Amino acid sequence: MASIAFFPFEFVGIHNVGIAFTSRRGGVSEPPHDSANLSFDVNDDPAKVAENRRYINDRFGLTGWCECKQVHGDILHVDPSPISTSEPATLEGDGMATATPGHGLIVKTADCQPIMLAHRSGRYVAGLHAGWRGNKINFPGSGVRAFCDAYDLKPEDVFAVRGPSLSPAAAEFVNFESDFGPGFEAYFNAEANRADLWQMTRDQLMDAGVPEKQIFGIDLCTMGMDETFFSYRKACASPVRDTGRQAGIIWIKP
Repeated sequence: MASIAFFPFEFVGIHNVGIAFTSRRGGVSEPPHDSANLSFDVNDDPAKVAENRRYINDRFGLTGWCECKQVHGDILHVDPSPISTSEPATLEGDGMATATPGHGLIVKTADCQPIMLAHRSGRYVAGLHAGWRGNKINFPGSGVRAFCDAYDLKPEDVFAVRGPSLSPAAAEFVNFESDFGPGFEAYFNAEANRADLWQMTRDQLMDAGVPEKQIFGIDLCTMGMDETFFSYRKACASPVRDTGRQAGIIWIKP
C-alpha cells in the first residue's frame, strides 16, 4: 500500500488530539486523480479510493471513519456513526463533532477550507467544511455554536485551525456582490477581484467567541500548490476538469 504525504498539526497543550491535512502526494489513484484521492464522488476508480482511505485510516490508528456527503450547508452532526472506508458517505452535512476516542472526522476538500475544532480538555472535537458558500452563511460561526451547544462547552475554550485552501491571492470572484450579498465588502479587493476567505473565516470564528490567540491557519494555497494539493478551480481551467480530494482529519487519540 502506497504511503500518503500529510501535514500534521497539534494545538499546544492538547496533546491527545490528532490533526492532519493530507496532500495529493502518494497513494494509488491514476491521473487526473493522482495520486492520493480520498473521494468516491469524483469519477475515480473506487478500488483505488478505498485503498487510499484504508492507508489513512491505518496510518492514524483510527477506530472509526466518520464522513459526510458534503453539500455546502450548515448542518453539524453530533457523534455520527462510522462508515467503512470502502463505502461513500450518505449522511448529508458539512460538519461533524465527536466525543468518542479513535473516531476520525474526515473533511474532504479541493480549495474549500477544512476547519478543525478542539476543546481545551481534548475530550471533544469537530470538523467543518467551508467553501465560500459556507462563509456566506457563516458556517464557521454557527458550527462553533452548534459544537458548544452539543457538549455544553464555552467558545472561549475552543481552539481552531484552518487547513490548506484557496488563498486570498487566488480566490477570484467576478460576481462577488451577487455571490455574497451585502456585508462582505471589507473582504473584497475590487481591483483584483479577489476575496480574503481566510480572514473571513477568522473573523467568523472570533464573532462566535473563539479567542483570536486560539485560531490558527495553515497558509498553503491549494490552487497555487497544485502539485501538492488537489484544486477544483485549477482543474476547471483545464480540458480534463476532474480532480481528486484531500482531507482534513481530526480525532481524539485513544
